[in-house]
Amino acid sequence: MDITGASGSELIWEKYKEAEKRLKELENSIEWFKVCFDTAYEGITIVDERGYIRMMNDAYCRFISVRKEDVVGRYVEEVIENTRLPVVLQTGIPERNQAHRLLGQDMVVHRIPIWKDNKVIGAVGMLIFEGVSELYKIFERMQILHEKIGDNRIVFESPKPKSNKVTFDQIIGESESIAEAKKIARRAAQTSATILLTGESGVGKELFAKAIHYLSPFQNGPLVSVNCASIPENLLESELFGYEEGAFTGSRKDGKPGKFELANKGTLFLDEIGDMPLHMQAKILRVLQEREVERVGGTKSIPVDFRLVAATHRSLEEMVREGTFRKDLYYRLNVIPIHIPPLAQRRTDIPLLIAAQLQAISQKNNMPAKDIDKEAMSLLMNYDWPGNIRELVNTVERLVTLSEDDRIRTSDLPEVFFGKGAWRGEQEPSASWKQPVSVKRGQQDEKKRILEVLQEMNGNKSKTAKKLGISRATLYNKLNKYQLG
Repeated sequence: MDITGASGSELIWEKYKEAEKRLKELENSIEWFKVCFDTAYEGITIVDERGYIRMMNDAYCRFISVRKEDVVGRYVEEVIENTRLPVVLQTGIPERNQAHRLLGQDMVVHRIPIWKDNKVIGAVGMLIFEGVSELYKIFERMQILHEKIGDNRIVFESPKPKSNKVTFDQIIGESESIAEAKKIARRAAQTSATILLTGESGVGKELFAKAIHYLSPFQNGPLVSVNCASIPENLLESELFGYEEGAFTGSRKDGKPGKFELANKGTLFLDEIGDMPLHMQAKILRVLQEREVERVGGTKSIPVDFRLVAATHRSLEEMVREGTFRKDLYYRLNVIPIHIPPLAQRRTDIPLLIAAQLQAISQKNNMPAKDIDKEAMSLLMNYDWPGNIRELVNTVERLVTLSEDDRIRTSDLPEVFFGKGAWRGEQEPSASWKQPVSVKRGQQDEKKRILEVLQEMNGNKSKTAKKLGISRATLYNKLNKYQLG
């Protein structure tokens, strides 16, 4: 580009003015952020990945009686007593609505990790000041009770849930892709339109179907689920349509209603609709068009009124092109399509899902919840999870069962997590569990990590232990174990 002469000078001047305008906008945005940050009623502090304070707002500074310039750049545990922000940095697991005592006052706090590129790069701590006394007491009692249950000092049976009602709040995840799927599903649920859920096996299509039902106009009716892939082809018609007395050898004397009838005034969930045989597709299409069924061996038409939710891990569009799925049925099903993303496309949700599963296992077994160190969490986040949430749930349960102490470490993980998550081919996920746990490799990683932190903390063992999230006694044991004296 020629920038000599008058026109070149004008171009340079235009670029300069444009850059100056953008810089001014950026400065205004930063100033606006600072004003919001410092005028927030809640006390807020932000630390980097090493646990050093990068920002603390006026409310927090006033509460602990410090000046901002005196605390920024200092290690958080030197400024805030009993803080668990270093733990959150290690585990990557958020801690919300936690009872906390600070400077002799009862508080409720949130501690949230900051993720970027699948790594924890910092954490945010928030103190809730207003009206916390009663709220604190509730959370404190909950935590004490949980600890007692975990220590087996008191044991009781959890009450059975009054219903199996599922809400969208139970679908865990804050990533943009899962939030979008939930938003569409919430809106669609409140209509009577047919919904088609698509996504890989194990992403939670059935959970979505249940949440849709319980938010729909049909929520007071039954929710009837049918897995089309699990029913033998010769029994599928009688399961869906029901049969009359004597319809075939072995049939019940008084006949049996089918799933269409049982779902009347409720929701019918047809899972794995892509596995439906072609001849059955035609019969289902007729039911959707006529809103009536005829039992096998019967002659009477029975009116039905239900909301249909279908799901598949297959590409129905491709099946239509191949001639293995009816085009007219596809159009009937695809009124409101909702794609549920795989875990590989929402990795920032993995710590939330793991935290929820750790808590569920803790409650189920009346035991203290285990946590996961930073390196192990990083490996879990970088894994592809071809079995998605179903695989994650089983994996976490196995790790909790087989890990030797209250923290899950890299040495507890199977070999497959140290590779590139290459299950996403023809290899069966279950095969990976047959490989031995890489204890030696895990120990090498742990030794390397300890050396790195020791160097970072200039040999200060107290700070090294804090950074690693372990006690000084544990650190000394590991130093002896790895001959790092």
